[in-house]
Amino acid sequence: MSYLKYSLGDIVKEIKLPDSNGVLTDALNSKNIKIIYFYPKDNTKGCTTEALDFTSKVKDFKKYNTVIYGISPDEGKKHFNFIAKNNLKITLLSDTEKKILNEFGVWQKKKLYGKEYMGVIRTTLLIDENNKIIKIWEKVNVKNHVEEVLNFIKEMKQ
Repeated sequence: MSYLKYSLGDIVKEIKLPDSNGVLTDALNSKNIKIIYFYPKDNTKGCTTEALDFTSKVKDFKKYNTVIYGISPDEGKKHFNFIAKNNLKITLLSDTEKKILNEFGVWQKKKLYGKEYMGVIRTTLLIDENNKIIKIWEKVNVKNHVEEVLNFIKEMKQ
């Protein structure tokens, strides 16, 4: 059973969060395809790899009219530093209050070395020009994930 509160075909109504500069950003306010990826924390190994992988493919995604948004509970200043340190070319949004994370169901109880804590379940959504969810990747493994997303979009556009 899925932990997500959204399913394929659902229309996403709103994702408005501050970006790394503190500017309120409406991730759904465009006629682009949107990649919304939820990730746990800036400057950790998996999250850095994922952000760098998306950055390395930004031009490829743009060819398919696709924009990329990463969402985590980190504050904007942390995102700003993470972007600068890694020369990221994607938009990171801050959900410090975990409103969107909870709305989507990705803020969950997790376990590490027998210890329970609350955290983000790494998840990617592909949302079309009309804000309909057209693909979901749950419990994402970072290795080759960005390539998988890009290949899905390429196949979809053929």
